[in-house]
Amino acid sequence: MLDSLPFSVLQSRAYSAPAPEELWRSISLFNFYRLILGSLFVFLVSRYGDTLSFGSSNLPLFFRASIVYVALALVSQLAIKLRRPRPGWQLALQVGTDIVCVTVLSHASGGIQSSLGMLLLVSLAAAGLISRGKITLFFAALATLAALLQHSYEVLTQGADVAQYVQAGLLSTAYFVVAWVSHTLAKYAIASEKLAALRGVDLVNMAEANRLVIQDIPDGVLVVDERGVIRQHNPSAERLLGYTFPSAGDVTLDECTPLLAGQFAAWRQNYMRGPEVLRLPVTNRQARVRFLPVQREGFWGAVLFLEDMQRVQAQAQQIKLAALGRLTANIAHEVRNPLSSISYAAELLLEEKHDPAQARLFQIIMDNAARLNCIVQDVMQLNRRDRVQAESLHLAGILPGFAVELCQSEHMMQDIFHVEAAADCVINFDRGHLDQILWNLCRNALRYCRKQAGSVQLHAWRSDEGRVVLEVANDGPAVAPDVVQKLFEPFFTTSVGGTGLGLYIARELCEANGAALEYAPQTAGGACFHIVFRK
Repeated sequence: MLDSLPFSVLQSRAYSAPAPEELWRSISLFNFYRLILGSLFVFLVSRYGDTLSFGSSNLPLFFRASIVYVALALVSQLAIKLRRPRPGWQLALQVGTDIVCVTVLSHASGGIQSSLGMLLLVSLAAAGLISRGKITLFFAALATLAALLQHSYEVLTQGADVAQYVQAGLLSTAYFVVAWVSHTLAKYAIASEKLAALRGVDLVNMAEANRLVIQDIPDGVLVVDERGVIRQHNPSAERLLGYTFPSAGDVTLDECTPLLAGQFAAWRQNYMRGPEVLRLPVTNRQARVRFLPVQREGFWGAVLFLEDMQRVQAQAQQIKLAALGRLTANIAHEVRNPLSSISYAAELLLEEKHDPAQARLFQIIMDNAARLNCIVQDVMQLNRRDRVQAESLHLAGILPGFAVELCQSEHMMQDIFHVEAAADCVINFDRGHLDQILWNLCRNALRYCRKQAGSVQLHAWRSDEGRVVLEVANDGPAVAPDVVQKLFEPFFTTSVGGTGLGLYIARELCEANGAALEYAPQTAGGACFHIVFRK
C-alpha cells in the first residue's frame, strides 16, 4: 500500500519516468489501434474490392500490404505479452512499420493524392505521447522522407504531377507540427504527473500523520460521516466503548453504541450543545462527549471525542499526590517533632494536681495531639506506596486471623465478623500493604455497622475472568449518593474523629500492587467495597 512506503521512496517515484507497466499498457493500446486499422483495410478490400478508392493503382499490392500490416501487428501483440524487446524499441518498431506500410498503401492507392499519408499523424501523435521525448521528431523526419521519396518515385516512374510536391510538403509539415505538439503535450503531462505525485505524497504523509496522532491520543476518537457511519477510530475508543471494530466493513454509530448515536442525532439538531458527561453502558465508565463538525461545502460528518473522566480524575489525583509528597517531605520535622513536644509537655502538666476544669483542658490538648499524630501517621503511609514487596498470600488463611486480631484491638466480639474465603484465592501482594488496607476498610465497617453478629463480612472468591475479589461489607446505613463521589478524596470524612485519609490510602496502596479498590452500591443498604486483585 502507498501509506506503508517511506517518504523518500514516494518522493523518488514522484520524479521518475512512467512505470514500465504504464508504458506497456500504452503501447498495447496503440498496437490494438494498428491491428483494427489493418483488419479494416483487409475487410474492405475483401468485401468491396474495386468499388473503393483503396488500391486504385495496384489493388493486389494494397491487399498484400494490408495482410502484412495485420500480421506485423499480431507479432507486436505477442512481443508485448512477452515484454520483449524493451518498450522503446517496441514503439520504434511499431512506428517504423506504420511508416513503411502506410507509404506502400498510399503508393498502391494513387500516391499523395489518396490522403492515406494522414494516417501517420495518428502514429506520430501516439509516439509523442508514449515516448515523451524528442525522438518523435526523428519519427516525423522518417515519415517526411518516406512521403517525399514515394512521391518522387511516382514522378519518375508513373509521371505524377510535380505540383503535388506542395501537397507532400504540407503533409510533411503536418508531421512535424503534430510531432512537436505531442512532444509539448507530453512535457505538460509529465509536469502534471509530477505535481499530482507530489500532492499525493503530501496527502499520504498528512493522512499518516493524522492517523498516528489519532492513534496516540489517550482520549477516544471516532470520525463519523453524515449517515453516522464510523470512518475512523482509535484504540482508546475501543477501550472506552468495550467494542471491537471489525477490520472490514462499515459500522454505524447505532450498531456500536446506541447511546452515542442518540447524542449524535440530538447534536445535529443543535450544534450549540456543549460537552456532556455520560456513563457508557458496556464498560460503565464516565466519559465527556464532545462533537466537532466537519464542514466543507456542506455538512460531511463529525469528529467525536470521548474524554475518559477516570483519566482526568487520575491526573487530578496525581497533582494532589505531588503536593502531598512535598508535604510529607518536611512533615516529620515541621509537624511531628513540635507535636511530640506538645504531647510530652501536656502529659507532664497532667501529672500535677489541678482543678477539674484545668484537667479537662489538658485532656483536650492530649486528645487533639493524638488526633494530629494519627493524621501524620496516615500521611506518612503514602511514602510506602512505591515500596512494594509482593509475596504469595492465601486469603483463606489470612482473613480469619486478621479478624481475630482486629476484634482484640478494638475490644469487639469476634462473632461480629463473618469470614468466608475460597481455597483458590491466592494473590500476589505486599503483606504490609494488605494489612493496612484491611485495617482501614474494616475499621470504617466497625464504626458504621450495627455491632451485631455477622455485621461485618469478609468474602473472597474468584470471578469468571479468573481474578480474585475480596469484599468488605457492613450492615450499617446506606452511603448518600453525594458522598459516594467523594469517598476516595483525601481529607474527606463524615466522622468527627476521622482523618479522611483511610480510603484514599487504601486505594493508593491497592493501585501500587496492581489491584483496584471500588465502591459497590448495595440495594439493601450498608457500605460495600471490592478489592479486585490482578491475575
